[in-house]
Amino acid sequence: MTIPYPGLELLATAVLLLDDGLLVTYANPAAETLLAHGRKHLLGTPLGRVLPGNEAFLARLSQAVAEDAGFSDNELELVIGGEVATLHCVAAPVEEDGSRLLIELRELGEQIRIAREAKLVEQQQANRELVRNLAHEIKNPLGGIRGAAQLLERELPDPELREFTQVIVKETDRLQALMNRMLTPHRLPQIEMLNVHEVTERVRTLLLAEYPAGLEVRRDYDVSLPDFPGDKESLLQAILNVARNAAQAMAGRGRIVLRTRIARQVTIARTRYRHAVSVEVEDNGPGIPDELAGKVFFPLVSGREGGTGLGLSLAQNYVHQHHGLIEFESVPGRTRFTILLPVRSAGEAGIARH
Repeated sequence: MTIPYPGLELLATAVLLLDDGLLVTYANPAAETLLAHGRKHLLGTPLGRVLPGNEAFLARLSQAVAEDAGFSDNELELVIGGEVATLHCVAAPVEEDGSRLLIELRELGEQIRIAREAKLVEQQQANRELVRNLAHEIKNPLGGIRGAAQLLERELPDPELREFTQVIVKETDRLQALMNRMLTPHRLPQIEMLNVHEVTERVRTLLLAEYPAGLEVRRDYDVSLPDFPGDKESLLQAILNVARNAAQAMAGRGRIVLRTRIARQVTIARTRYRHAVSVEVEDNGPGIPDELAGKVFFPLVSGREGGTGLGLSLAQNYVHQHHGLIEFESVPGRTRFTILLPVRSAGEAGIARH
């Protein structure tokens, strides 16, 4: 078989040539991979049959052919094989052996994920800086307020009035404890080889003890996961914070699924890992409101009345110390947080300290 466009065969991006009826006249190997169809099946087939459910895109292609004009779309969403893919698309008019339009498609899913991950890391660093500034600005005045209230209490002749100074002391103590929780833990990391299921089982036990009625905690484990070096207590706190946040969002009545899997060829903070342990915490609660979706990891941001907004921020910090990543997706009835922990050798397992 003679390849009409040998140069296009080497491209990593998908290239299609269409005639004026949007029939495929050429497809390179990358296009075969993207569309999950062989070249023999693609050639002479209407593009609408190859990409069903993309009428708006097909209309743009027909318009481009009619006007002999191209277009470019940096974030084109197409339904391919029943799933939505985000692509960079360039369409250009051509006049070559009956072909009228050349389309180049490049998947952006990985680039978008990396950009989102970089944003999360940057956000986490900003959170730490905010916490440091808050702690510095608030802790010293709190000490002064508490001391002044104690001195005032000694001078008050009426015992009933001392109740008010005691309120001041108690509230400053509560705020002091809140500031301490916002600070990065001072405990040195205790690195050991651990099995993630030891951690998830302890999380499950704690959740069921805290919510004995109305909460169901299911297991969906991959028991073949390898052990990896880490700080068990900080990972426990990270997963517990996420799971407890889910339970609180459902008022203790609903279903939580703890799921573990192995993820392969994972890129975290621009570093490629062959394997990572994936821990998912999924609930069937009301979901995260749209107005909070972009800032759930910010400290002091909470969608729950009386919440401190520290649980997820601290969880992100603990996961980041393990060179990992935490992300989420949420719709009403299904919210899933995913924690990715790279599987590293004992010699590589230095825990990041901030």
